[in-house]
Amino acid sequence: MEDATAVVRRFNRAYTQRIGALEESFLGLGLPLGTARLLFEIGSGPTTTQKLRARLGLDSGYLSRLLRRLEDDRLIAVKPDPQDRRRRCVGVTEAGRRRWRELEERSEERSEERSEDRARRLVEPLSARPRARLAAALAEADLLVRAATVTFAAVDPAGPVAQAAVGRYFAEIGRRFGFDASGEPEKDAADLARPRGILLVACDDGEPVACGGVRAIADGVGEVKRMWVDDAWRGAGLGSRLLLEIEAAARALGHRSARLDTNGALVEAIALYERCGYRRTARYNDSPWATHFFEKALDPADG
Repeated sequence: MEDATAVVRRFNRAYTQRIGALEESFLGLGLPLGTARLLFEIGSGPTTTQKLRARLGLDSGYLSRLLRRLEDDRLIAVKPDPQDRRRRCVGVTEAGRRRWRELEERSEERSEERSEDRARRLVEPLSARPRARLAAALAEADLLVRAATVTFAAVDPAGPVAQAAVGRYFAEIGRRFGFDASGEPEKDAADLARPRGILLVACDDGEPVACGGVRAIADGVGEVKRMWVDDAWRGAGLGSRLLLEIEAAARALGHRSARLDTNGALVEAIALYERCGYRRTARYNDSPWATHFFEKALDPADG
């Protein structure tokens, strides 16, 4: 862990410098990138410091420093919320509105061009082979960072997010095994809803990239269902993370063991289950599609 952390920190220092994230004048506006980004959020509509922290993932101290700079430049005003004095409302001043418009105009005109030019200058000194290595390494790093930071959320199994995710699961099953999966996503919706079960979905840029759930099939026994990871996200450890999240949800529902079924053709899935401690067991259902059955004890100490 320490070695990986050191590598990430070293990369962050070098990369942020080279892509211009540390420049004091983003798009020539006299504001560094972080401050300009905050102004853009505030100028998009009145908000609160609490909402800004959540939306941008900033800690209170750093956000306070950025807000102070914008206040000192008379671009924003921070005032107590008249309906709740514990909250602070944030809005742009007239000067801030003008700067916001300028930021938006310059972003539209120059951001893509500047970004492409900077990327081109970054790779120009490299010959073809190192350039290809860099592209492959950055693609891998991008996938791993996104996989490490994506979060799983419980969703309504009958809702649009769940149906989109489970629909992709069945689309893949249909492609691999040659059957019509229309109508399948709705089948287990009731069983995957609380209190009988739960369905977890991970999204990236609004699109589902993984899903999985658990439903009760006997006293203290939960069945893992609809476990799916998008093809483009495989190999980044997302499947293992998802299975751990499902197991934690199963424990929270009071299950002492987890079962699942799969097909022998899904060798990657079988390898994942075995790595995660699942052991083969006797057939426990009459699914004509399933050929392999697994079970794992859910030790409360692991939750």
